[in-house]
Amino acid sequence: MSRRRLLLSSVAGGLLAACTNARSTAESQSAAEAQYADTDWRNLTEAEWRERLPRDAFNVLRKEDTERAGSSPLDDEKRDGTFHCEGCDLPLFKSEWKYDSGTGWPSFWSYIEGSLGFKEDNKLFFTRTEYHCARCLGHQGHVFEDGPQPTGLRYCNNGVALTFKPAGA
Repeated sequence: MSRRRLLLSSVAGGLLAACTNARSTAESQSAAEAQYADTDWRNLTEAEWRERLPRDAFNVLRKEDTERAGSSPLDDEKRDGTFHCEGCDLPLFKSEWKYDSGTGWPSFWSYIEGSLGFKEDNKLFFTRTEYHCARCLGHQGHVFEDGPQPTGLRYCNNGVALTFKPAGA
């Protein structure tokens, strides 16, 4: 087999694997979102969201904004507990999955199954994977493949999109 043919078949195989993985992730996340499709959270108007949320949280959760790095006290949160969606209070992350990524945003290497939905984000000059709360569809952050083991993923979250509930509280 020529080098060119070997290279082309490797690239094609990689693209096929990436597409299959992306389709599998999208299908499983659609199921996560579908379980909350009939909830009242999906029917709130923009005005109702503005009334319920602080301005910064509204801009992140409903307008897909990003808070300034280093501005969230949750980046330094180290107690045992659970991080919830600021919009609808759905539990998203366990504190034992949180780590200091050095980015200035709360970061996690895993999430509570069924709590997040994902979509492609092309707002910058490259494609990123955006994630949001599966129940209220509020924007949380982006996931990157530079996190620690065991997943190798970094769920980089806006702190204003989260609340923290200490264990036993």
